[in-house]
Amino acid sequence: MPKMKTNSSAKKRFTLTGTGKIARKNAYKSHILTKMSTKRKRNLGQTSLVSDADMGNVKRMLCIGK
Repeated sequence: MPKMKTNSSAKKRFTLTGTGKIARKNAYKSHILTKMSTKRKRNLGQTSLVSDADMGNVKRMLCIGK
């Protein structure tokens, strides 16, 4: 039986935290930033956690778990 292949786009976009959760980058931080407040741009630069609804799909793409 061959090994499962990790999705190449997913391994570039998601990282695993020390506690086993999956971190992601926030959207809306690429261009047209002049209308955004400084506080919002600063907070979008930090990482967020993947929601529980999407966790199964992301784990399947990263070949984590069963």
